[in-house]
Amino acid sequence: MADTVLYEVSDGLATVTINRPDAMNAMNTEAKVALRDALEAAGADPAVRAVLLTATGRAFCVGQDLKEHVESLAGGEAMRTVREHYNPIVRAITGMPKPVVAGVNGVAAGAGFGFALAADHRVVADTATFNTSFAGVALTADSGMSWTLPRLVGPSRAADLMLFPRTLSAREAYDLGLVSRLVPAAELAAEALAAARALAEGPTVAYAAIKASMAYGAGHTLAETLEKEDELQTRAGASEDHRIAVDAFLAKRRPQYVGR
Repeated sequence: MADTVLYEVSDGLATVTINRPDAMNAMNTEAKVALRDALEAAGADPAVRAVLLTATGRAFCVGQDLKEHVESLAGGEAMRTVREHYNPIVRAITGMPKPVVAGVNGVAAGAGFGFALAADHRVVADTATFNTSFAGVALTADSGMSWTLPRLVGPSRAADLMLFPRTLSAREAYDLGLVSRLVPAAELAAEALAAARALAEGPTVAYAAIKASMAYGAGHTLAETLEKEDELQTRAGASEDHRIAVDAFLAKRRPQYVGR
């Protein structure tokens, strides 16, 4: 794995860290490939039960590395990166059958904003900022933002943020519903890790079903979603973790889940 992205698995938790601090974690090709591969590896590894996506330095991710982008424009290959990198990254985050926590330590702009929105839970430093950015460089949304942003803030507010890109403070983002948990910057690493570790120790099959049911419900009718809930609840109810939870409840003790 390239050192532009660090990857570590410990006690069921995969930590994926974007590591280009001198470039504010802008995405060059090396970083995009490494991030895509790390997230896909985490999703496919049965030993991984949750993922923490975070970054080093003062930015979470400012999106595309525009210096490299200019060079790619000259060769006519620049926009292939959406299909080859950004789309697979977002699919890996949203599609893996385990929860993903984004620990947003600083600026999240463009694709970096999109990565954060794709996560299931966002722990955000109170000094972080957000910016859609795309229209500012005459581009449209990518990294799933045209899907995630309207669902979080509504279509009118999403259009405003996309058409008139501007910097949102962490507090503004929290008030809009873009942030799951707002914490002091000095506590971000510990709080994000604690949230991710709690999920790694939780009922993994149930978490996968929760992700799947909410994604399904976003594009289907109530009747169809009720059928999907029945299917997923049957699967969760047959899991070893469900039996562990029921036994622990009856015994008045804390369940120790195994992720199956």
